[in-house]
Amino acid sequence: MSDLVVIVYPTEAKAEEMRTKLISLQKEYLIEISDAVIAVKQDSGKVKLNQLMNTTAVGAVSGGFWGLLIGSLFLMPLLGASLGAASGALGGALTDFGINDSFMHDLSASLQPGSAALFVLIHTMTTDKVLDAIKGTGGTVLKTSLNHAKEQALRDALAASPGFGTSPPSAGAAPSS
Repeated sequence: MSDLVVIVYPTEAKAEEMRTKLISLQKEYLIEISDAVIAVKQDSGKVKLNQLMNTTAVGAVSGGFWGLLIGSLFLMPLLGASLGAASGALGGALTDFGINDSFMHDLSASLQPGSAALFVLIHTMTTDKVLDAIKGTGGTVLKTSLNHAKEQALRDALAASPGFGTSPPSAGAAPSS
């Protein structure tokens, strides 16, 4: 079962920085992310979603490949590729993986203009190591599906100072008399 975490940041750049950090943690096998979307509330009041994966582009490429292959069988590769790309793009645009877009739009409507919300769908994670890695990065937890203890641990980690609890004790000598 996956957990949803929504964290609000004052800027889109800060939200993108956190998403990049989580993706790097995924490369270290500390977290498995199913989806990570940044919702930005523009000055006009409109909410823009920055998806991790563009399903329209993926659909167009896949459809173009299959259209080219099938079109080649009927000696019309260009027509097959163009029809395949168009149908693949349409299918990709209609496909919604991960977090529901309308849910993200609705939740992001309450944001201040210029601010951004990072929506992360977490499949699994090594909680203690991930919390240490994001310690002190800031942000405000807007919504989670975590239990109360894990949610509080997340809030504490985001609010903590980056080096808190990780510095070794000083090895200075005691003053002599």
